[in-house]
Formats: sequence, structure tokens, C-alpha cells
Amino acid sequence: MAYAAAAAYLENLAHLERGGAPAIAAAHFDLRRVEALLTRLGDPHRRPFVIHIAGTKGKGSTAAMIASALQAGGYRVGLYTSPHLHTVRERFQVNSALISQEAFAELATELRPHVEAINAEAAYGRLTTFEAWTALAFQHFFQERADVAVLETGLGGRLDATNVAPAKVCVITSISLDHTQVLGDTLAAIAAEKAGIIKRDSTVVTAPQAPEAIAVIEEAARQRGAARLIRAGDDVLWDRDSADLEGQTYTVQGRLDIYRPRLPLLGRHQGENLAVAVAALESAGEAGLRLPKDALVTGIGAVRWPGRLEVLRRRPLVVVDGAHNPYSIETLVAALADLPHERAHLVFGVSPDKDIPSMIAGLNGAFASVTVTAAQGPRAATPEELVARFAEAGIAATAASTVEQALRRALAQAAPDDLVCVTGSLFLVAEARAWLLGIREA
Repeated sequence: MAYAAAAAYLENLAHLERGGAPAIAAAHFDLRRVEALLTRLGDPHRRPFVIHIAGTKGKGSTAAMIASALQAGGYRVGLYTSPHLHTVRERFQVNSALISQEAFAELATELRPHVEAINAEAAYGRLTTFEAWTALAFQHFFQERADVAVLETGLGGRLDATNVAPAKVCVITSISLDHTQVLGDTLAAIAAEKAGIIKRDSTVVTAPQAPEAIAVIEEAARQRGAARLIRAGDDVLWDRDSADLEGQTYTVQGRLDIYRPRLPLLGRHQGENLAVAVAALESAGEAGLRLPKDALVTGIGAVRWPGRLEVLRRRPLVVVDGAHNPYSIETLVAALADLPHERAHLVFGVSPDKDIPSMIAGLNGAFASVTVTAAQGPRAATPEELVARFAEAGIAATAASTVEQALRRALAQAAPDDLVCVTGSLFLVAEARAWLLGIREA
């Protein structure tokens, strides 16, 4: 298969991300499907040292920090993340390089007969797009001789396809309410799904959590026979020393040393993610993945994580951030208050299955103007629906039919010292980045 055909073939399997919460909730998750596929490939997921990351917020940036630091230490590092912004190839990286179109096509072609055999038998249901992508990632890392695989869960943890990997370090970032139709409507229920990644004899690293969430994580670590539980905020401490539009400088008091990295990501919330990453890296070192202190600091300083509180223009200041639940909206608004600007203007769009009223409540009072729009695709609330939702909260919003139109309107309203923030769905952020930066990659 050529690249376009290969990408379409995998996309046309059961695609739960595209279907939204109702499709996900209706799916029959069963890890035996992806295990059967990996067995046919020779179990590539058992080859590298695995660091596995679950959580509601911060897992992607934490994964990126860990991978960047290990790469700076001389390791070949596979990084598997989701979702992607502009091309599916972003999900599969080795030492910061996206999988090539040729390699993707070759691997998909290799997978296809195995996928079709498993789906024809359907002993445990039919393979999903994400499950096939996960197998492709492991095979890519194996073929590229990756020493380490840093894996971000797609959804939850317990039944996520990535959970077949024998992780030695299991990381749980901040937990909040999201995907409640699938994972449960309490922090304890969601924490139980996230804690499903914990493996026997692994080291568990957790961000600071609400009492009901940490209680579940502690019990899961005990029941599953984890070797150790490390808590950022207790065992690892951090303090922000300085910040500007280029990044932030932190002092992190780890269990083994003190680190002072320059982090090129914005927002105070990244300090927590940094502490979690440092705890995970120290734990990996204790498990045999040695990393010099200077490599950790250098690698953190080189990390990139597009679409998350990312500055794309300066006058006016244009920031994009994929804040798609009430907690992340609260974090975003706090982070924007730290950035230099006069008035702030909002471009907002989100999928209809999100807690839109709570998100709007978190945005209230922070913006001089609000423009709502919809990213392309089936999973977007209409601009008219969003105008009505903002009106219910007493906020006047203007509808734009496309992301480009919304950006042009917001930029026209903004003075040079103002700020334009694009947030909500990552699909919206992707379209905004593509238009602002002229990206046309597939």
C-alpha cells in the first residue's frame, strides 16, 4: 500500500476517537485483540524499556519531557502519543523524528493480513484503529532499535491498548473529570481506570491528586505489587524561579539530586509535570536506565510540545491551547494571567459531548471579546449552539463559520498589545496552527 492508502486503511477500522463518547462507550474493550496482533508480530512491545503514562491532564507534555531527556542522555527513544495535530505520523516518533510516510506504509502493509485474520475470527471482537496504531508503534520502535518506549495512554489506562506493555515505570499525571461517559463520573472511578496501568514490581510516580484519587492509586499500587509509590509534591518538590515568553526556569528537588532546568513550555502547571517527569527519570535510572544530571537538564531544555499554551505570534500575542475540560480551562485562564497583554480575545470551539457550561463558566470575565467556531469534522458543536450556550451565561459571543474566519475576526479586534487565545478542542487548535503557520502536512 502507498502511504495514503495505508493511512486510510487503518483509519477505517473501528475509530473510537472519531466517533466520540457514544461510540467509545459502546465499544467492547478487550486487550486480547491487540495482544494477539502483537504475538503475530513477534511481541515487539516486550523489547524496549517501557515508561507508561496515564492521567487526565499533562500526560503528553510529561511524556515529551521524559523522552527529550532520555534522548539527550544518548538513548534511542520511541515516543507514542495521542491525539495528533496535523498528521497521524506525529504519534510515532523515534528520537524526535516522525515516522516517514514510507515506513508507515510498509508497517501498515505488514500489519494488514494479521489485522484481517484477527477480525475475520473476531474471537475477542474486531481490532480498532487505535489498537492497530499501537501495534504499529511497537513494531516501528523495534525496527528502529529503540532502547526505550515512552507511551501515553489514549483513554483511561486499564483497558487502553498501550497497557499490554510491561512497563517498569508507571506514571499517573493529574486526574480530573473528563470522558465521564466512559471512565466514570467520580474522581475515584477515573483514578481506578488510570491506576490500571500499574504493574507488579514497577515504580509508580503520581502527580498531586485529590484525596479520593490518591487513595485509589495507593490501594492499586499495593494490590498490584508495585515496588514503590513516589508522589510529586511530597517526595519531589519544585519551585519556579523565573518566567518569560520563552519559557520558565525551575528548581526541582528530586529524591536523588537537585536540578535547575530551563523549560521552554509556558504555564505554572508545567512545573508539576516537570516534577513528575524528573521523578520518573530518577526511577528509570534506578531500574537501570542511567541518565546523567546534565543530560536531564539539557533534554528538558530542548522539549517541544506543540498546541499546548503555545505562542504563535507576538503582536498581538497569539496563544493556542487544547484545553478541553473545565479543569484545563481553569489552568489556562490562570496561565494567561501570567502573560503580558492588555485585553484578551477568545476563539473557542469544542465537541458537544464536553461539559460546555462549566467550561464557559471558567472563561467568564477573562476576555473582552468571544468568537466561537467549529473545527472541520463531525465532532464539533455548531457555532450557533455555542453562541446560545454563552448567552445562557450572560456572555455575548459572535459566530464564525470557519476557524480562519474566527481568527481573522479576533485579530482584527486585537490591538498590538492584546492577546488572542484559541482554545477548546485540539482539532480547533490544529486548524488554527495550520492557518497561522502555513502547515499543509498529512
